Amino acid sequence: MLNSKLIKGASFSILLVFIIGLLILLGYQQVVEKNTKVKSTLEISQNQIKEPSPSHNFNLSEKVFFSERQKAEIGTVVRSYLLENPTIIQEAAEKLALRRQENLEKNRIVTMNKNKNEILKSPLDFTLGDKDADVLIVEYFDYNCGWCKRALNEVTKLAETDSKVRIIMKELPIFGKHSEFAARAAMASKAQGKYWDYHLALMKEDQVRQDNVLKIAKNIGIDIKKLKAEMENPKYAAAIKRTQRLATELGIEGTPGFIIDNRINPGFLTANQLMSIVSEIRKTGCKFC
Repeated sequence: MLNSKLIKGASFSILLVFIIGLLILLGYQQVVEKNTKVKSTLEISQNQIKEPSPSHNFNLSEKVFFSERQKAEIGTVVRSYLLENPTIIQEAAEKLALRRQENLEKNRIVTMNKNKNEILKSPLDFTLGDKDADVLIVEYFDYNCGWCKRALNEVTKLAETDSKVRIIMKELPIFGKHSEFAARAAMASKAQGKYWDYHLALMKEDQVRQDNVLKIAKNIGIDIKKLKAEMENPKYAAAIKRTQRLATELGIEGTPGFIIDNRINPGFLTANQLMSIVSEIRKTGCKFC
């Protein structure tokens, strides 16, 4: 279903455009119908608008003036028409919303292709699964996101069930400085070959903070001194900013969020839903991999 807020937001624009278009059309008809014998409630006085000559190119930007009586009559006609055809605004709004959604999808594809290496091949991202996989899944997550913690089990099930799927982990800290600190720590732990163990341990915590992020690292055998030094490398903060910018451009406004082939899937997905999407993609072949 189309987003109801988008439809409601478009309804007023449609109504306004409809009325303006009707006014222009009615004004145009009155100007070009010279010596007409047809009398209507919307007839424009010859004293108000000069009749164009046959060689005159009618310009829709020219002002068309209506008297107060004519304005009232136009309003009556428009109101009557809308009351008799109440579905026209809804239909137009739905069509506009659909067109906007299509444009959004096109823009997303352009952004994805333009930033393909950053999305799929960043050396700072941890990947899970076969490097020769036929379907790629990018997961955007935050260590303080409850739904991300639930999604971990679903993603793990998929990885264990389907050996030809590759999952790319994208740190997208959206819950403040503690999440950002945890993201940098996790990315830096990759230098010690501890990312996945650390990732699982961080996800088990109800809430991660700067103080327990390092304690968790120590508990799984990470050298804290080396980790702190590695975290200071500006490449991690820069990578997080790039990820946040790209996520915004792609319309991923929260976590978890997934890119599965060339599809954007915001929100939580179960293992069965992930498997179903992967199966559909395999029927036509991966387009973004």
